[in-house]
Amino acid sequence: MKNLIYILFFSLPLLIKAQEQKGKPIFIENSDFQDINQYEFPDAMILTGNVRANHDGAILSCNKAYYYMKENYLKAFGNVNIIQGDTLYLHGDYAEYNGNIRHAYTTGNVSLRSPEMSLVTDKINFDRNSQVAYYDTFGTIINNENTLTSNTGKYYVAQKKYQFLSAVTITNPKYVIKSNHLDYYTNSGHTYLYGPSTITGKENYIYTEKGFYNTKTNKAHFVKKSYIKYNDRLIKGDSLYYDRNREFASATRNVKITDSINKAIIKGHYGEVYRNKDSLYITKRASVRYLVENDSMFVHAKRLVVTGKQNERVVRGYNNVRFFKTDMSGKCDSIHSSQKKALTQLIGKPILWNYDNQLTGDLMHLIGNNKTEKLDSLKVLNNAFIASKDTIGTGYNQVKGMNLYGKFLNNKLNEVDMIKNTEVVYYMRDDKNELIGINKNVSSKINIQFEDSKISTITFYKDVDGDIYPEADLPENARKLRGFNWRGDERIKTKEDIFPPEENEFDYEAQREKAIEDALPDAPMEVRKETIDYDKNNPPAKKIE
Repeated sequence: MKNLIYILFFSLPLLIKAQEQKGKPIFIENSDFQDINQYEFPDAMILTGNVRANHDGAILSCNKAYYYMKENYLKAFGNVNIIQGDTLYLHGDYAEYNGNIRHAYTTGNVSLRSPEMSLVTDKINFDRNSQVAYYDTFGTIINNENTLTSNTGKYYVAQKKYQFLSAVTITNPKYVIKSNHLDYYTNSGHTYLYGPSTITGKENYIYTEKGFYNTKTNKAHFVKKSYIKYNDRLIKGDSLYYDRNREFASATRNVKITDSINKAIIKGHYGEVYRNKDSLYITKRASVRYLVENDSMFVHAKRLVVTGKQNERVVRGYNNVRFFKTDMSGKCDSIHSSQKKALTQLIGKPILWNYDNQLTGDLMHLIGNNKTEKLDSLKVLNNAFIASKDTIGTGYNQVKGMNLYGKFLNNKLNEVDMIKNTEVVYYMRDDKNELIGINKNVSSKINIQFEDSKISTITFYKDVDGDIYPEADLPENARKLRGFNWRGDERIKTKEDIFPPEENEFDYEAQREKAIEDALPDAPMEVRKETIDYDKNNPPAKKIE
C-alpha cells in the first residue's frame, strides 16, 4: 500500500503534464518497487517486480519497466505480456509502448496469440489505432491443423486476417500451399491467393494466380490461369471449382482436360471430373481428340461422358455426335466406345465416310485391335448401304443388303461382305476409264474388294439375277436403289466441321466475354460473403488463457 501511495504522490505532477500530451496517459496499476535515477535514466520512473500497467483497455505486465511520463512511454523487460481484451495476447522478452500513438514494439522470443491461432517470431510491431500487428522476421503461425511460415506478415485483429506479401507456406497434413501474396483468415480458415501460387497434395498439384481455398472444408475456387494436375490428367479452365474430400473438380469456360495415358484431349465450356470414380463429364461445345497412329480422331457430342480405369475407358456421346479423322468421318445420334473391347458403336441414324465411300445403316460397329492399335473391321446391321460417286460421270455406285461385314487395311476399307437381299448398281469402266456399262444385279451375298478406297472387284453369290446395261438402255430412275440418299454435302471434311452452328455461336460468345474480362484492370479476388459472415455465425470457442 505504501508503494502505491508513493507512486501516486510522486506521479501526480507528471500525470497532469502527461494528460496535456496527445493520447490518454499510461496508468501504473502495480509495482513492488520503484526508483528514480535522473543521472542514468533521466525523466524515468524505474519499476521493478510484478509491474502492471493499463492503457486504454490494454494491460501490460512485466518484471521491470522504465516509465517516461512526459513522453507517455514505457519500456518493459522480462516476461513481457500485452493483453487486449479477449482478442489478442502479445508476449516477449522486451517491449516498448508509446501511449500517445498507441503503438507497441516487442522483441525476443515473441509470440502473438488470439483464440484461433498463435504466432512465433523475433519481433512484432502492433498499432492499436489500426489494430494491425506486423513483423519482418521469420514467423511461424499455428492455426488448428495449419502451420504457416513466412518472412514477413501483417495481422488484422478485427478481421482475424493475416496478409503475406512475400514467400509464405501453409502446411496441412493433406497439402502444402505456397504463394507470394496470400490472405489468411484465422477463424474461418479461408485463404485468398493472389499471384503465382501452388497447392501440392498427395494426389495432385494445383496452380493458380487468383483463387480461394477453404482449409476447413477443403473446397476451393480458382479464377486465373489455373489448372489441376493428377498423374494421368491435367484439368484447365477459366474458372475451376475443387472439392478435395470428394476429389471432385468442375471447370467453366475454355475447359481443357488432357489424359496423358490414353492420349486424349477433351475440351468444352463446362466439365466435371470425379477422380475416385474415374468419371469425366463435358458439355457446351464438347469434343475429345484421340491420338491414333500418328493421326488425330476428333469426336463431338452435346454431352460426352468418359468413365473407367486405365485400359478400361468407356466414352459415351449423346446428341448430335460428329467425328473426324483424316481418312474417316461420320455422324450419329449417340456413340458408345469401349477401350477394353476395342469396340465403338454408332447408334441412331449413323453415317460413315471412309475416303469416297458413304456407309449407312441402322447400327454400326467399328472394331479395333488393341495390340496394333489399328482399326480392324466394321459391322453395319440392318439396312446396310454403301454408295460412292462414279469416278467420272454423275452416277453413283451403290451396294445394299441386310448386313455388312467389312475389313480394314491401313484404315481403308479393303473387303466387304454384304449379306442377304443384296442389290448393286455399279458403273463398270475399263483401264482408260471409259464406261463399259452399268451393272445392276441382285443376289443373296456380295463380296466387294477395294483398291485405293475404290471398288475394284464385285463377286456375287447365290440366286444371282441381273445384267450389265449400256448407259443408254438404263433409265435414270432405274440407276438408284430404293433407300439411296447421297449426303455428300453433310460430309465432315475438317476437324472444325464437327461442331454445329449453335455450338460455334456459344463458343463465340464465351470468347467475347473472356476478352472483355481480360481487358479490365486486374483486381484482387473479392472477399466472399461466407468469409464475412463466418465470424457472426462462429464466435471463438474459447478466450485466451
